[in-house]
Amino acid sequence: MSYTIEEIAKSLGATALGDLLLEIDAVREPQDAGPRDLALAMKPDYAEALPKGAALAAVLWDGADFESFGLKAAIIPQRPRYAMSGLSKQFDPGESFPAGIHPSAVVDDTAEIGANVSIGPLAVVGAGARIGADTVIGPQAYIGACATLGQGCFLREGVRIGARTTLGARVIVQPGAVIGGDGFSFVTPEESAVERTRSSLGDQGEGEHQHWERIHSLGAVEIGDDCEIGSNSAIDRGTIRNTTIGNRTKLDNLVHIGHNVTIGEDCLICGQVGMAGSTCIGNNCVFAGQVGINDNIFIGDNVIAGGATKIFTNVPAGRVLLGYPAVKMEQHVDSYKAIRRLPRLMKQVAELQKAVFKSGKTD
Repeated sequence: MSYTIEEIAKSLGATALGDLLLEIDAVREPQDAGPRDLALAMKPDYAEALPKGAALAAVLWDGADFESFGLKAAIIPQRPRYAMSGLSKQFDPGESFPAGIHPSAVVDDTAEIGANVSIGPLAVVGAGARIGADTVIGPQAYIGACATLGQGCFLREGVRIGARTTLGARVIVQPGAVIGGDGFSFVTPEESAVERTRSSLGDQGEGEHQHWERIHSLGAVEIGDDCEIGSNSAIDRGTIRNTTIGNRTKLDNLVHIGHNVTIGEDCLICGQVGMAGSTCIGNNCVFAGQVGINDNIFIGDNVIAGGATKIFTNVPAGRVLLGYPAVKMEQHVDSYKAIRRLPRLMKQVAELQKAVFKSGKTD
């Protein structure tokens, strides 16, 4: 579908310059853009690639002279990075999943299916499941018994939704994610070496052979509105109470959320983050890739943790963390600088020792 420069700018709340009736079919990087593409040159550095392409229009930064680049039109958003959200939505071709229920899908007679729902090939919808209007369930997806999907959810290929799981409205789940698997909960008949080690912080006591008994997960998973769950992520159901994720929180690929975890609203959780059971996360937190979070701790609102940070203890609101174990980011940076200086320091110490011993002043 094509849009004019004027239509695109209006949808973004941006300023349009030049030929407002110029039609655009797609967005491209500057060097790849053709005459009907909108080039994304939101910084001067990106604009250097415009001559390599054939774009007639571009998204530029405030103050840019579009005619100097040989363009016929330009769009100037107030916040270029944010404009990407609207542009990508406007030109997204989607997955082309067909409307209606595919003949190969298996839908239990007791399931409640809302209006305009799409259920793809080989998908399964279990007994008592409730599917909200305008929801899309992709090929080979599975919806467990008594699960609830809100209006306008979008589940990609191979998604697995466990029994009694609840998704709010407009939740997006990427391929291969599993929501509502059992938690990793096991116990030994007598006190285990792990329990003793945790209590003593080091001594496991007398080691003896014991077997692990399974603790079943009686809770479920609740996910709020407008959340997104990345590919191959896993969210475990709670042991007794539910595992919960607040509105508008986004999970990247390969994220693991353990049983009983509570996550607030508007959090951003990047790839390979792992949260152990019964952790409580506040609102508006950001965890970069490979952050690890201990069980049974709480993390306040607006906490940011840099990549590969390992969090073992409670974190107050607003803290910025980095390192293993996690410390304030500025403290970690100072420590790292000190480590890098160690070779030079050791060399200086050796030279001082040599000078002292040579002079005979050993006191």
